[in-house]
Amino acid sequence: MRNSIVKTITRNAVVAAIYFLLTFASSPISFGQIQFRLAEALILLCFFRRDFTIGLTLGCLCANCLSTLGPWDILIGTMATLISCLGISFCKHLFIATLIPVIVNGIAIGLELHFVLEINLWLGVGFVALGELICVSVLGYLLFLLLRRNKPFMEVIGANKNIDFKW
Repeated sequence: MRNSIVKTITRNAVVAAIYFLLTFASSPISFGQIQFRLAEALILLCFFRRDFTIGLTLGCLCANCLSTLGPWDILIGTMATLISCLGISFCKHLFIATLIPVIVNGIAIGLELHFVLEINLWLGVGFVALGELICVSVLGYLLFLLLRRNKPFMEVIGANKNIDFKW
């Protein structure tokens, strides 16, 4: 039992660190009106293991501390990731799961950009949703389609659900 808890904490700490580092390394394209946050592809880990919601949310929280929008992005962006992770963790189809952060982040971050930076609402929603679509629904989907066939990877992440999904 104790070993299981330590593994869960360790996995989530590693995921949080990777999310933060990927966002930090690509910070010029990770924030702002047009954003391609490559780390968002990791959100699909919740499809295989619900508890990755913790690591991804913490990683997003830390990454959003770098945002020029300050507390707004820390609060709204992190909540959008939390909601997306929870939605994905209950999904049975990987591609449908990829659409959850597109919709949630598109609306939440689009509204944030509209109210904080006074960007046109529909442009903000559209650009954020487009970035999520590319990073999660295209790159993330293809990445996890390939990785699901890699037994060592699935063992390392401790996949415990949706292991034999169809699409």
